Amino acid sequence: MEPFRIFIVEDDQIFAKVMAHHLSLNPEYEVETFSTGKECLENLYKDPSAVLLDYYLPGMKGLEILQKLHEFNPDLPVIIVSGQSEVSTAIELLKKGAYDYVIKDEDTKDRLWNLLKNLKERERLKKKVSHLEEEVGKRYQLGNLIKGESKAINKVFGLIDKAAKTNIAVSITGETGTGKELVAKSIHYNSPRRSKPFVPVNVTAIPDELIESEMFGHEKGAFTGANSRRIGKFEEANGGTLFLDEIADMDLNMQSKLLRVLQEEEVTRIGSNKIIKLDLRIIVASNKNLMEEVRSGNFREDLYYRLLGMPIYLPPLRERENDIFLLAKFFLDDFCEKNDMKPMKITPKAMTKLRKHPFPGNVRELKAVMELAAVMTNDGVIDEEDITFSSTGTINDFLLEEMTLEEYDQKIIRHFLDKYDNKVRMVAKKLGIGKTTIYRLMKENKV
Repeated sequence: MEPFRIFIVEDDQIFAKVMAHHLSLNPEYEVETFSTGKECLENLYKDPSAVLLDYYLPGMKGLEILQKLHEFNPDLPVIIVSGQSEVSTAIELLKKGAYDYVIKDEDTKDRLWNLLKNLKERERLKKKVSHLEEEVGKRYQLGNLIKGESKAINKVFGLIDKAAKTNIAVSITGETGTGKELVAKSIHYNSPRRSKPFVPVNVTAIPDELIESEMFGHEKGAFTGANSRRIGKFEEANGGTLFLDEIADMDLNMQSKLLRVLQEEEVTRIGSNKIIKLDLRIIVASNKNLMEEVRSGNFREDLYYRLLGMPIYLPPLRERENDIFLLAKFFLDDFCEKNDMKPMKITPKAMTKLRKHPFPGNVRELKAVMELAAVMTNDGVIDEEDITFSSTGTINDFLLEEMTLEEYDQKIIRHFLDKYDNKVRMVAKKLGIGKTTIYRLMKENKV
């Protein structure tokens, strides 16, 4: 661990020695003292973590030294220590970038001790965040998260790379399970916004009556049930990326409000007059063709062109040539590693069975199939009998279970919710039932 190096720049030798001794009681601190600003500046190559700077020094005043310290390192914390309690001087120094201004009195030692303790903790957290950002960046590097070598997926890689270098809006289309959110994350975490929030929102998972509050936020008392202030998804994602999944299912009224926010680049919480300026990237995704939704009157044309930006089409797994083997091996290895299991092999017969399957659930289905195979095999080798697909069950198998009609209904609803990623509006439309019925059953844990 690198030491937390503290420079004390002080011409009062007794005060300097007392402070150096006091701070050296912390074994994590490495303290050096200098009697002039010139000596301090000549030793900046040692890269101090913090500087305690006397304002009145011979030859060079504190303000000049402060400016030179920040020329060397703009983020270097400089604490001014002075025997004068001049408010105007303190304010000027703080405006010029001093971390704090401390008066020399009987509490100086304790106050400096606490300030440096807080600075060290801040540095630790900063390094931790930097490390996490680096790890996240590695995780979402192209090829680390989205696997494939086919021409179809390489085309996607090229578009992700281009999108990450700009701030253009991105619209991702593709069947369920093709990895639309992974593509959105790859764009965000390889862009200049990587250190800011990535906020995903599944539009279909939010009831119509709550979506405006969820997206824009609200103030306490704005409506019945608003017991506290809520920060909306736009505000939460400010500076980063807002990912709106299944955007085609947003109702027309909310679409018009979304368009206004995007045009004005500002949002106002429900029940507030305060305007919040926005600086964020929008990425949307849908398993529907948005242009066809425009033609059918389900999606606003002006919003469509606002969101279109760079279109990225994710090919289904059946169109990705030999990527099935590469992905199957990756999911198998990953599952074994995470569950402390020995590496497994896949037989040619098992691979043939995988290649013949149409994979309506795409990459997500393949992942589930390989994880189940790893659990079912007895000898560490995945053979064709270990490969099972959920679609192989028949309606007769389903009817063999003795249940009430209500239980059958619930099981069917649960099946469709699983199939369509809990997209309530889509399931309601497919089954011809009301959304409120599904929300009620979900709330009661019956589906």
